Amino acid sequence: MTTTTTHLTTVENLAVNPTRGISGHPAQGLLPLARRADGLVGSVIDSSTSLLAAQTHDIVRFAMGAPAAEVIPTDEFRRIAAEVLDDSSFTYGATEGEPGLIETVVEHHSTTPEPTRPERLVITSGGMQGLDLACKLFVDPGDLVVVESPTYTNGSGTALSYGADILEVPMDRDGMDVDALETLVGETGRTPRVIYTIPNFQNPSGTTLSEARRVRILELAHRWGSVILDDDPYGGLRFAGTDVPGFRAISPDDPLVFSVRTFSKVLAPGLRVGWVDADPRLHQLLIAGKQAMDTCTNVPNQHIVERFVRQGGYDDHLAGLRTEYRRRKEAMDASITRHLGPRVTTTNPEGGFFLWVTLQGEDARVSTSRLFEIALAEGVAFIPGAALSPSGRFEDAFRLCFASTTPERTEVGLQRLARALDIARAELDR
Repeated sequence: MTTTTTHLTTVENLAVNPTRGISGHPAQGLLPLARRADGLVGSVIDSSTSLLAAQTHDIVRFAMGAPAAEVIPTDEFRRIAAEVLDDSSFTYGATEGEPGLIETVVEHHSTTPEPTRPERLVITSGGMQGLDLACKLFVDPGDLVVVESPTYTNGSGTALSYGADILEVPMDRDGMDVDALETLVGETGRTPRVIYTIPNFQNPSGTTLSEARRVRILELAHRWGSVILDDDPYGGLRFAGTDVPGFRAISPDDPLVFSVRTFSKVLAPGLRVGWVDADPRLHQLLIAGKQAMDTCTNVPNQHIVERFVRQGGYDDHLAGLRTEYRRRKEAMDASITRHLGPRVTTTNPEGGFFLWVTLQGEDARVSTSRLFEIALAEGVAFIPGAALSPSGRFEDAFRLCFASTTPERTEVGLQRLARALDIARAELDR
């Protein structure tokens, strides 16, 4: 699998016409695509769901970054859903979100380092809609958008869909290399419109941006007039180490910090409920932007989330997730040591979902895009590194999700992955 062959096409099995259309059946003529269609690169990560569903053999799934099915509070959701479906309206809701859920989010954050207010919040259809709203408000065609490298390419893909030019900035164990950020921006002769970062347990690397670097990014953002797109789906899932103050805790009510949050990683992605927290002056623009997308977020699902949090299950649920994900991460570490050992290095996340694995020595000659194909046949799936870089870097690396699999399944998956790596190496050594 490569980033070029796995990107979604706008219209399948049709040929692109150089005059900015797509031609297919002769009688069909030319389909006049908008110029922005060139930026619709799709998501290798999301496409993996369909790819895996099409397989008929057993596969250990380290690919998709989703909560483990067995830790989703399904029984509680069923109970609450019965109440909601009896009580709640099935008509349109307020675009900015159901008042009860907004109040619940405000109350829940009132005792945290990042309290908020209703006029800062808009409820979204998952975190992805928050990223889309940010790019809709701040990114014009040709604007420079900074991303971490590697990055969550659904985020960079959203910026590309609005015509952005992407600047990838390398990372190390403390997150985005801010010295490199300053140097690379200087070399472009341009200032970024947006700095996109996943500060806690970053997807895909698992690293956390240090407090000192958060402060530096805030300083640079104010020097350049750049918006910090603060995407933090995993911040509540710390299972080791100590919390790092967020951008909004370091610089309260900062107009250049646009925060995207979601319940997808801590409750259930299928609910599609998240929110953005932004300068109140953006509130009406956010509402207008969302009204051009979906009018309102799913109303019954907003009520399910509200009641789950209000009835006291949320904090206990988070505590249980932290314990379980720590157990699963440690199990993956142990399985990697047993089956891959010095053939790889890995990051050491203190929370979240992901490990970043880099091949070493002679194994580094193996393309992880090719390794993915072999591994899938052997019964294990991951995301190749090149799929997590807009420019296709990191052919010697890949992402593993430890959150979705039990320790027993993780052991099976690492055995299969080691076998796949042996096969890939043998191909090169023929």
